[in-house]
Amino acid sequence: MDKILVVGAGFSGATIANLIAERLNKKVIVIDKNEHIAGNCFDYRDENGIMIHKYGSHIFHTSSEKVWQYINQFSSFNQYMHKVYAYIDGIETTIPFNLNTLYDVFPDSLAQRLEKKLLDKFQYNTKVPILEFQKQDDKDLKFLADYVYEKVFLHYTIKQWGVTPKDVDGLVTARVPVFISKDNRYFQDKYQGIPTIGYTELITKMLTHPNISVCKKTNFKTMDKRIMKDIQTTFYTGSIDEYFDYILGKLPYRSVEFKLEEYGREFYQNNSVINYPCNYDFTRIHEYKHYLKDKSQKTVIAKEYSENFKIGENERFYPIPNEKTKQLYSKYLELASKSKNIYFLGRLGDYKYYDMDKAILRAMELFEQLYQNHMQTLTQGVLND
Repeated sequence: MDKILVVGAGFSGATIANLIAERLNKKVIVIDKNEHIAGNCFDYRDENGIMIHKYGSHIFHTSSEKVWQYINQFSSFNQYMHKVYAYIDGIETTIPFNLNTLYDVFPDSLAQRLEKKLLDKFQYNTKVPILEFQKQDDKDLKFLADYVYEKVFLHYTIKQWGVTPKDVDGLVTARVPVFISKDNRYFQDKYQGIPTIGYTELITKMLTHPNISVCKKTNFKTMDKRIMKDIQTTFYTGSIDEYFDYILGKLPYRSVEFKLEEYGREFYQNNSVINYPCNYDFTRIHEYKHYLKDKSQKTVIAKEYSENFKIGENERFYPIPNEKTKQLYSKYLELASKSKNIYFLGRLGDYKYYDMDKAILRAMELFEQLYQNHMQTLTQGVLND
């Protein structure tokens, strides 16, 4: 019997596998090179009963009813709304920089003057990318733009990406705007939260189906040829350049190292994530107890260090979008179009930074695109019965 192969057991792979198995009643083999499923969303409870996000904080947020209804089949979510703080001039304040931040870091008289000018210039509740915000004629707003660029964006970006903000794609710089609002939440999506059972268990449930078999510690390149003979279609969520053995060149990535530290006290910091734009070599500190309100007399933090990706030494985290890499990826896509029954998706397959909900939506839309006719036939058959 023809089977479907899904390479990668993160959200992208789990979604496409679940939909094919559940809605088409087809057999699906899911493989992952790691010892665990869930990709970079992998979490686990440590000996202290704390849910640890191994690869940094993951907060689920979406405004898509479609995605929210789908993912809630597998886990309930708490009502956690993410906030990020940062140390600016020794003051702990909210990020993105907003109207409340003004009053934290500046004297009231200056903050009031700046707030009035911001509200005269921009619509309330809008986000202005920092490089766009710098294009100011007003003396006070120019001062503010330069301050935010220097204190919030410049040094953090250099640490995270290894280059200045002007050398980073606009899609990246737009993720950390100036927010003309008093909303301290990092995301403004309708739905936000952490799965109450954890991400690993959620994805385990997605893959728990009679039609799905999961093989961990399995490399696509060295799979048993007898299994591959039965594969009808492959969905590949790994790196597209690796699939083609880097024949056109290597797509660059940034990687991240998370150094865990345990402390014998209830909390290390008063928030889940605190950024350090201008201090230390790490970009931020995560404290995981805040997400599910885990109870323990100890706490665990992770200091996050950004670094270049090196094959065989660390993991791919963030694609580096610019004109050169876009052109290279387009060439790989052209090569992929000549390959039969292979589809690329996910952060590495699409060479695109995805929030979790966008990865799920991309997989859902690919499924609908490929199997729409098949689904219509099945539906028509049911109606005729």
